[in-house]
Amino acid sequence: MSEYGMLIDYEYCTGCKTCEVACKQEYGRPAGKLGGVEVHEYIHTLANDKLFITYIPHFTKACIFCAGRVKKGLTPACAKHCMAQVLTFDKIEVLQKQLPKKRKALLWTKG
Repeated sequence: MSEYGMLIDYEYCTGCKTCEVACKQEYGRPAGKLGGVEVHEYIHTLANDKLFITYIPHFTKACIFCAGRVKKGLTPACAKHCMAQVLTFDKIEVLQKQLPKKRKALLWTKG
């Protein structure tokens, strides 16, 4: 199992897809091709018939947490360019300590 993970604080994700673009540019993937991260939109109908939209970045099998960048001491491209600072990359133990402070968060690991 990997010692690193990505904390996704999706409460503040606006669905801008900057993480998707950053990943595709980092690896030279063309538009329309699957990258290492995709932002999914979830639409919920509330009891008062109002809509609630949630955006959550999902990491695909193509994601390697920018191993080359991390080896150089850099942050993965998706986390570096996330304008809402939704993505936090660090060691799993560090991220686990942050989870109780977050209302809506996921911890993504590679294993």
